[in-house]
Amino acid sequence: MKRLFALALAAAPLALQAQVPVAPQPAAVTGTLLAITADGEVVRTPDLAVIGAGVVTQAATAEAAMRDNATRMAATFAALRRAGIAERDVQTAGIGLQPQYRYAENQPPAITGYQATNRVTVRFRDVKKAGSVLDALVAAGANQIDGPNLTVDRLDEALDEARAQAVAKARARAELYAKASGLRVGRIVTISEESGGPNMPMPMVRMSAAKMEADTAIAPGEQRLTVTLRLTFELQ
Repeated sequence: MKRLFALALAAAPLALQAQVPVAPQPAAVTGTLLAITADGEVVRTPDLAVIGAGVVTQAATAEAAMRDNATRMAATFAALRRAGIAERDVQTAGIGLQPQYRYAENQPPAITGYQATNRVTVRFRDVKKAGSVLDALVAAGANQIDGPNLTVDRLDEALDEARAQAVAKARARAELYAKASGLRVGRIVTISEESGGPNMPMPMVRMSAAKMEADTAIAPGEQRLTVTLRLTFELQ
């Protein structure tokens, strides 16, 4: 009885192994391998702008610097809401408080005041309105602005179009080589995606300091989105 039980335990792993599906092995390569690198490119007008905006305040005490900063930052948030910027498109990027020092020869640094900073990242889904929103931010008290970083909202869809172009270009080139060699194109053995992505122009931001109300304009231009693929074909 004990021997039968031991045999049953020994057979259990074999039964479990039989139930595990085995991944199919790729067919052996019998023809000539041809490796081709091809690029796909699409052009899009940026429809999403990301800009950093913030408030920098200074005061004799840390409390006063933070209080003044909070007041001006509240006005900045209110300006964004009035401009129709959704809450999901505004994110705090950093808050800081640093002492300001006076340096003198042969004397330890002396604190002369404090500087408070509060920065947010703002996404504009209507690039054409980004300039007027920037003007409203400055009027509300924002005194630190950088950017914009222009991009395409549906970036994956655009890159997928570029990928399809790259595959078609690679296949056409493989057909050319196969015809010249008296062969025909069989299956694709491997595909790998190499470095690529947006080829972005430098966005233009123009601000006029000659008027009390800034005349800010943002030119989105165009972005060339590229994808590089390396494909290996089997020629037969």
